[in-house]
Amino acid sequence: MDARAIIVKIRDHQSVTQEELNWFAQGLADRGVSDAQAGAFAMAALLNGLGEKGRVGLTLAMRDSGDVMRWDMDRPVLDKHSTGGVGDCVSLILAPALAVCGAYVPMISGRGLGHTGGTLDKLEAIPGYRTDLDEAQFRKVVGQVGCAIVSASGDIAPADKRLYAVRDISGTVESLDLITASILSKKLAAGLEGLVLDVKVGTGAFMKSAEDARALAQALVNTANAAGCQTSALITDMNQPLAPELGNALEVASSMRVLTRQVQGRLLDLTAQLGGVALANAGLAGDAEAGAEQIAKVIADGSAADCFGRMVAAQGGPVQFVENWQRFLPEAPVIRELVAPTDGYIVAMDGQALGLAVVGLGGGRQVESDVVDPAVGISDMLPLGTKVQKGQPVARVHAAREEAADVACKTVLGAVTLSSKAPDLPPLIHERIG
Repeated sequence: MDARAIIVKIRDHQSVTQEELNWFAQGLADRGVSDAQAGAFAMAALLNGLGEKGRVGLTLAMRDSGDVMRWDMDRPVLDKHSTGGVGDCVSLILAPALAVCGAYVPMISGRGLGHTGGTLDKLEAIPGYRTDLDEAQFRKVVGQVGCAIVSASGDIAPADKRLYAVRDISGTVESLDLITASILSKKLAAGLEGLVLDVKVGTGAFMKSAEDARALAQALVNTANAAGCQTSALITDMNQPLAPELGNALEVASSMRVLTRQVQGRLLDLTAQLGGVALANAGLAGDAEAGAEQIAKVIADGSAADCFGRMVAAQGGPVQFVENWQRFLPEAPVIRELVAPTDGYIVAMDGQALGLAVVGLGGGRQVESDVVDPAVGISDMLPLGTKVQKGQPVARVHAAREEAADVACKTVLGAVTLSSKAPDLPPLIHERIG
């Protein structure tokens, strides 16, 4: 086997074998494949694709590049994954809600990728919260609490960990084949019985068109089901942030407002819908609608918040985080209020530009070694369709320095379009696959 030969085959639109993909994945894991070769492989896959057989093959190869967990539990083992958006903190709410509804949720999550936020970066805004649990600790928290949200250990899909970092800095994030393999290699290695996928479409998503989102959702569902994990997907709207906040600590705050019944809205609605599908597929609800009602109920009665608090404490965070979350989350020293330059309706948002503004503030990584600032971001974003008057606040920028705030303010204002005519608002959920 030779890395160059495999890269050339993909470059030249030739099929690669399962044995070649297994070898390449192992090379990613043990560094027999160089960074340059990993980047070239990713670019060739982005430009030419791997085909359905190659996509499944790469997924299984990356899954098998490390340990594959097995669970012997008395309840279904479920998880959820989003393909990435802005202001999307569903996982922080849904994991404990599913656990309260009768599932075990061993959630292996990722960090920020491109313009999108990462669940691990958000949770690490909580002082002391550890995402780097070893397998024994991971199993203990899941067994005692019902859910845990962790990073993939070095033993879980190590090939993906390496390729994920390369994709983030090499302009290859959007590849359908690499997204599919990345998501599912970790999920399948976690030993799941059921999975619900949130495939984003719109300006803040990797998939900008309905056709691309549908293709990704179908690829994910087909690949996961072929591997024995019962999977469905919802295609959901990302033409505006899901929550009014973008940034790590700010999105934790959004999650806590939902969990503590202070706010409702699109974030709660989508959490309930995704959870409803997961519960129905696992036989824990009669159908998706009944499952959504169960999720909403455990959030409304506070039991999901209690479960989240126990998970935070079990993973090293403050014992009283749910009761005092405002006190524990970091705040940026510079906060700027952005106002509407004219009267009108908010008719469009460039979600990718908003996400990149957060990255530019330090809330994400521009190179792999960057240290994330958990306090920076954007808050109080008004939603699409809001009628504003000139001088009315439309958002707030949270920055570490004045000059960074200057740049972000220009970007955010440029990402919001005003018009004298009210827009037709897109639906929250476009389609269900599987």
